[in-house]
Amino acid sequence: MSDASQTSPKLQRMSTVLDWIALVCRVVTGVALVVLTVIFGWLVFGRYVLNATPTWVEQVALLLVMLIAFLGAAVGVHENTHLSVSILRTSLPRHIRAVLVVITDVAMASFGGLMFWYGWQLTVFKWGSLIPLIQVPEGLRSLPLTIGGGLILLFSLGHLVRLFLGADERTDSIE
Repeated sequence: MSDASQTSPKLQRMSTVLDWIALVCRVVTGVALVVLTVIFGWLVFGRYVLNATPTWVEQVALLLVMLIAFLGAAVGVHENTHLSVSILRTSLPRHIRAVLVVITDVAMASFGGLMFWYGWQLTVFKWGSLIPLIQVPEGLRSLPLTIGGGLILLFSLGHLVRLFLGADERTDSIE
């Protein structure tokens, strides 16, 4: 942590909580990736060895891919490793770069908020029907969108708080 964040226990606590949330997301996505690999192995084994294709695998795989994608994207926002094109930003003077960083964080927070809001509405709308073959609520398909959007909003707001308090440690944002 930088000196600015060392002086504020609340800021350090916020950063610690956000780091723990990101860690939980990484663990969940890692487990989901292992489960995805195992069930696809079962699919191949069932199809070509047992000559009995387990049809549930594809539906579960779709749920796991959604979980991996949206939680992984949220962690990417938190760790500033998400896909971005920063050549324009890094070629501009420092004061303009700072404005662009704020605009980017506000845009990401807005996008995460919209993902959360509309993902929640979709989840609630689809919760009453079931996914064929696995008989779980259809709303589970959009639940990772909702959670991922909420986390993108939360992590982006965390970046903005650190930025305005002078504790932003993202090296490619403002150097």
